[in-house]
Amino acid sequence: MIGSFRGMRKRSAVLAVLTTAVTLAVPAAASAAVGAPPAGIPSGASALPARGTTTFSFRGMNLRMPSAWKVRRYGDTARVITGPCTDPEYFYADCKSFWLVGPKTLAYWGYTGKDRYVPTLTQPSCPFGGMSLTVLGDKATSRGLRQVGRGHAAAYTAWPGYCEAQGSSGRKVHFTQREWFLPTSKILVVDLWDHKGLSGVLKNATWS
Repeated sequence: MIGSFRGMRKRSAVLAVLTTAVTLAVPAAASAAVGAPPAGIPSGASALPARGTTTFSFRGMNLRMPSAWKVRRYGDTARVITGPCTDPEYFYADCKSFWLVGPKTLAYWGYTGKDRYVPTLTQPSCPFGGMSLTVLGDKATSRGLRQVGRGHAAAYTAWPGYCEAQGSSGRKVHFTQREWFLPTSKILVVDLWDHKGLSGVLKNATWS
């Protein structure tokens, strides 16, 4: 599975619009240090027990998720760190996580939902490490609407990609970049690690 690949290469291009990251406080008894193995992620948020969870709010969207997940904020963007992470400052980096992106950052990169979200000025490096080239497919493998809490629907798109080492045996590591875009709320959720419980967490979101 792609999530098992470690030793990932850092991004060489830093997001120009991100500000200094600040870790969102979570209950000390339930929190886990960044770099620890992720907590168990059930198939749906409704299966999450009340204990061992925390609620993260982003632009009015409230997500109930495992308290071991850590949140770092960068302006109107946040990264939810779910597992081993050596550098949370970059989009593609040595960090198992997913992103929540707000309208200012989306406007900066010209995101419309028609093409995949790639917040870099150059071709992105492999997010899973050990490879020197990332190839991004320009044709989505899946599109549709997904519920994100009552009364809110996101445009869901799955984009294919793979990493390979140049000048070697041609070994490839395939991955899918999943995106949930809420056009009214101007929120984009981006997941490269195929988090099994994320769809359920989003489906059971509440709004304030």
